[in-house]
Amino acid sequence: MSSNSIKNILDECKFNRFHLGLLLWCLLFVSFEGYDLVVYGSVVPFLTKEWNLSPIEAGVIGSYGLFGMMFGSIILSLLADRFGRKSIIIVSVAFFSIFTTISGFATEAQLFSWCRFLAGVGFGGTLPTVISLLTEYIPKSSKNKSITIALCGNQVGGILAPLIGVLVFASLGWRPVLWFSAIPLFLIPIILKYLPESPQFLIRKGKLDVLKATLTKIDPNYQDRLNAEHTKISELPAEQTPIIGLFKNKMGLSTILFCIVYFMGLLMIYGLNTWLPKLMQSAGYPLISSLGFAIFLNGGALIGTIIIGVIADRKGSKKLITGLYMLGAICLALLGLKSNIVLLYLLIAIAGVCTMGNQSLLNAFVSQYYPNSVRSTGVGLANGVGRLGGMLGPTLGGVLLSQNVPIGFCFLVFALPGVCAALALFSVRKGTQKDEQIHSINSELKIN
Repeated sequence: MSSNSIKNILDECKFNRFHLGLLLWCLLFVSFEGYDLVVYGSVVPFLTKEWNLSPIEAGVIGSYGLFGMMFGSIILSLLADRFGRKSIIIVSVAFFSIFTTISGFATEAQLFSWCRFLAGVGFGGTLPTVISLLTEYIPKSSKNKSITIALCGNQVGGILAPLIGVLVFASLGWRPVLWFSAIPLFLIPIILKYLPESPQFLIRKGKLDVLKATLTKIDPNYQDRLNAEHTKISELPAEQTPIIGLFKNKMGLSTILFCIVYFMGLLMIYGLNTWLPKLMQSAGYPLISSLGFAIFLNGGALIGTIIIGVIADRKGSKKLITGLYMLGAICLALLGLKSNIVLLYLLIAIAGVCTMGNQSLLNAFVSQYYPNSVRSTGVGLANGVGRLGGMLGPTLGGVLLSQNVPIGFCFLVFALPGVCAALALFSVRKGTQKDEQIHSINSELKIN
């Protein structure tokens, strides 16, 4: 009987109730992360009035969350490769839930700022770890689609935050909108019971009974495929310092290129989300239409993310992501030209797919590029460096507008990072890492 690795079993199995449950959990985590990240924008008008904050002070407070995300992306994702995905997901969710809730009790800006920073650490740790866990368990035929669906939680949370605000502000004020973030804390006991741990981590820790129970839910006939009587399940040794592992086995250049892609991609995303309404208003469109453009940007991303995830599972990711970055750059450049309103809405919707939607697909691609031993660290490092681009985007837009630069040139500036991202991704070499092996030997550690 032939031997098959755990990875092959997980990749080749059919999508079932186990995978659906895992996907829904991850969608929930990302949705609450998206809510907590965006909710600051909903309450900032009340904070500036109540605490007499200037626009600059309010902007600085908002940036604390992004700083926290940068640290969380790198540090917590590194820990996830050492101590397991499940525990770090719980820590990350607890961090952003607790500190966002505490910020709802703040009476001055300093405490609120610290809460945003610490919540940001949780934001940063959640995404790479969720992506890594999905990458390990979801069948290969549904991997990209499932990861992109889970990451649509960012848009779900982004829609939920202002919606809750509309329902609550008038009667209860701004604080309950932040207290809403405590809900995930009550779910932690259920998460502990039902969220699976990384299979490679379970093997490394010798928790084979737990792994057996999980594999049975995925494929009741897995033991036949393992030929367990004559096999030993093992994986490549865990990196003592995972971040160093990103630069071994000819992965160093790709790691640097991924950081460039994330930097450019998040620069476009945060720059557009911050300044698109203002740019379109400056181009002569009324405020209502300008806000409509922002809705189309996010709406296009939400719908398009699912579509490109399905295409990626059938046709592959790298060429698709590269092409979408180039298409996004073209659409942004064309936005600087006065055009038919219907065409402009279409260009903005496509730009949303090619920026925010493409970012979700990029996360799925990068998570599959790295081996299990450094997967979370690789995704986390790229996201962490990318947050620097996310911080630069709004600043760059503000500088351009303050200098009265022509609107067409402003859009060209935001289009250029798309070209850079496409060129960097095109230069990434094909991944060749093996995640794990099964060796046929005598006197072995058996899974059955």
